[in-house]
Amino acid sequence: MAPYITLLPVLAALAGEASAFAPSGQGTSTSAAVSNSRTRCMPRPSAPTTKRRTTAPLRLSRDNDRARMEKSWEHMMGEDWREFRAKLVAQEHAEEELAGVGRNKNGKDSGESEGVGKVISAISSIFSKGEKKEEAPAVPAEATEADMFDGQVGGADALSQIPTACSDPFMDEEECHLIFDDEPEVKLDPHRWAHPLFHVEPGCILVANEKLGGVFHQTVVLIIEHSETQGSTGMVINRPFPGNLIKIASDQESNIDLSLKMAFGKAPVSYGGPVMQDQFSTLHGFGEVAGSKKVCPGVFVGGSSQLMNEVRRNNLRPEEVLFVKGHAAWVPGQLKREIEKGVWYIAAASADLVLRYAGAPVSKDDNPSDLWADVLSCMGDKFEDIAVAHSGRGDDRMLP
Repeated sequence: MAPYITLLPVLAALAGEASAFAPSGQGTSTSAAVSNSRTRCMPRPSAPTTKRRTTAPLRLSRDNDRARMEKSWEHMMGEDWREFRAKLVAQEHAEEELAGVGRNKNGKDSGESEGVGKVISAISSIFSKGEKKEEAPAVPAEATEADMFDGQVGGADALSQIPTACSDPFMDEEECHLIFDDEPEVKLDPHRWAHPLFHVEPGCILVANEKLGGVFHQTVVLIIEHSETQGSTGMVINRPFPGNLIKIASDQESNIDLSLKMAFGKAPVSYGGPVMQDQFSTLHGFGEVAGSKKVCPGVFVGGSSQLMNEVRRNNLRPEEVLFVKGHAAWVPGQLKREIEKGVWYIAAASADLVLRYAGAPVSKDDNPSDLWADVLSCMGDKFEDIAVAHSGRGDDRMLP
């Protein structure tokens, strides 16, 4: 009991301090002081709420920074599986062209005998690996100083070369040449690529057939969601309106928030499709922020409230977000029937092509005012011929 008795003066002093700051009518007894001191030490219910309100914008901004960083890392690490697939498609196409050039009039490959020779040479090298080879002559000891500085040191002579590296550790140089020499080198431009697909997937684009009329004439539609049982949704990405967001949202019927209008006043606006014309959605490449959806690597939709915060923090320009008015929709089975009839060409395309009107960079090889023709040109073969024959009207139009 003695330790507790020695604490009574301290508790009394605390009680006096509490009574000095307490409203009138509160007790100042020792028990009340203990109660008050415990109350002051324990967290009040309103304190966490106030703290959350203070740190919530900071936490969300950190989440936004993390989303942007993850997108940048994905790009730097080359983790875009669609680019990998596009390179495989380009490799296959190049091999087909090479095989066509290599055929002679009799339908046989001109390099057939050379290929057989390589096979025989490689097989011979496999069985001769254990044989003792003739030793190379040693470098003369009396090599001049000039010869030394020319590289004739350490057993090397004037004709010594570094052997070609082979990526497969279980192959020697001759076997590597046999396997890899005939493969044409393909360099994929990550900014500008597109190739045909034989199936619909989220993130792919539908390129309108040159014969399609109406509001979808020469349009490029980005598929956002696709399901055989639920149907499909998408948005037109190459029909920019003449004017920015603050003009379009003021002149036409919309439910866009005033704060978004002010923050994204200079943002571009595109016709997205005939469904729900009073609704706006956002297309951007910032990152998968809260409220957004990753459609494919480097391409995101939604999250306008978080994007607004990034604009205010000067981390994002309004011109880097495309506001899409309306969208396109298909009931289950409808899109499949349209594709079977040839209404749409299915393709995969680079993020920069998809984000053409969302602030993506434009190169000298691009046609900045005709995305439809640009995508077809990148697809090559017959699609490039279609682009040449039917392009010219451009994207800046609403109706054919």
